Amino acid sequence: MTRQMGSITAIGGYLPLLRLDRAQAAKALRHFGLGGRQAGFRSVGGWDEDALTFAAEASRELTQPSPSRIGFASTSAPFLDRSHAGLIVDALALPRSMRTADVAGSRRCATSLLLDMLLAGDDGLVAAGERRTAKPGSSAHFAYGDGGSAVRTGQSGPAQLVGWASHSHDLLDSYASRGHETPYVSEERFARDVAGAAIMAPAIQAACEMAGIAPSAIAQAAVHEPLPAMWKDIAKRTGITVPNLASTLAERAGDLGAAHALFALALALDAAQPGDHVLVAGFGSGCDAMVFRVDGAVPGASDATAMLASGEFTTDYVRFLSLSSALDLDFGIRSEVEQKAQATVMERHGRDTMGFIGGRDSAGNVQFPKTPVPVRPGADGRETLEDVRLADLPATLKSVTADRLNFTPDPPFWFGLVQFDNGARILMELTDAASGGFAVGDALHMRLRIKSFDKRRGMRTYFWKAAPATRQQMEA
Repeated sequence: MTRQMGSITAIGGYLPLLRLDRAQAAKALRHFGLGGRQAGFRSVGGWDEDALTFAAEASRELTQPSPSRIGFASTSAPFLDRSHAGLIVDALALPRSMRTADVAGSRRCATSLLLDMLLAGDDGLVAAGERRTAKPGSSAHFAYGDGGSAVRTGQSGPAQLVGWASHSHDLLDSYASRGHETPYVSEERFARDVAGAAIMAPAIQAACEMAGIAPSAIAQAAVHEPLPAMWKDIAKRTGITVPNLASTLAERAGDLGAAHALFALALALDAAQPGDHVLVAGFGSGCDAMVFRVDGAVPGASDATAMLASGEFTTDYVRFLSLSSALDLDFGIRSEVEQKAQATVMERHGRDTMGFIGGRDSAGNVQFPKTPVPVRPGADGRETLEDVRLADLPATLKSVTADRLNFTPDPPFWFGLVQFDNGARILMELTDAASGGFAVGDALHMRLRIKSFDKRRGMRTYFWKAAPATRQQMEA
């Protein structure tokens, strides 16, 4: 008896606030004959975002009930010897008893991990995030985008895996290494010819064959193209007739690397109707292709579509260079602050800090951080505080300051007094300021962000910051 393959039970996607207008930014490179003819937009992470925070944000709505397994997928993970999946467990306040793993090595590492979970029938979570670096003036610097995606798997869900194929092929269309951290790209015509004909088309055809359908029966496609504008050739070779939503994602937010195929899959699942077959394919040193039969709405898919449509435009090329780590600006003496992370402190308080877990005392007052003696007036001794996770609670801004004296890599430095609905009040950093800034009374939502960098030791710490509860919809 053939065992039924797993299914997708929920899906998520996350993009940073800023979208770079490629055409406007490319004007800064015209004198040098660089930049090319750009179109569309590129998502740009804030100074306090990285592959880990993107993956965690994309996963936040997919963790109830707790999965039995979490895998983190990225080619731009901030640490070489530290478990990012374990950090996500703490950030989302999940049980430390669950299985965790990090995968990397190619742009298709997330689809490879997803396929493994589906074939195993795991109740699992794939969390992918990317913030890749590239040299200014290169095509990759404009083509790349920053963001994250996540998929929850299980035995029974609204998107059932019905066919798959994998093809391993060490194609050097693009690579990065410890000795060359920015991408080294091969000649495009060579990469197009090999990737389309020898790798992607055969894998997609094989997946459709296993699913028992003709490629022309695919109703929605989310195929990560090795290079822009390859879909026409891939579709012709396979017989698929529908547009590629991964191309739409690349145009509106950029190539999200390991997170790209899964974010595009969310868009495809949102557009799908019951009975449709949806194709997803990840590319990088080969191809993973999967065909899903959609039986109903997939939780989180519409949220990913809304995320793609929201944000704020920027044409500031220098700001983009700074935020993408392509320009090291001299911020002066105020930036010369060293914040060394102490392993002992992180061991004692890291779970509460990473998960934003405060405490409720015997009188019902909620505080952060926890203290042996509650901070309420009249407290006269030690108490054991009840855990209260603040990261997912709504809040309101009670006071606000925009400071240009205190150092931040993307001024001004916003902070204010945040009032949570459960009574907790905390002085917090604010992030994702729109062009109008913050105002007293703003509704807030907590976001996992980088708290500090220790460049000397290659360390970064994380905490939560308050961001606007909603984002403006982009008009373009």
